[in-house]
Amino acid sequence: MNWDTVQGNWTQWKGKLKEKWGDLTDDDIQMLDGKKDQLAGKLQERYGIAREEAERQLDEWTSSIDEPARR
Repeated sequence: MNWDTVQGNWTQWKGKLKEKWGDLTDDDIQMLDGKKDQLAGKLQERYGIAREEAERQLDEWTSSIDEPARR
């Protein structure tokens, strides 16, 4: 799944995002509004990880949420 799909259906994915990264607050998720670069930055801040690692985790997450949708 590409990020445009996630961004376009942000309301549907907010719960899954919270399940994966529980340290993100509801306000964080609401303010991000599907913007991948801002989400990566927030993951860096909350989890103390490098930008590359945050982006890798986001790519892995989008791949994992794609699978059930196709079944």
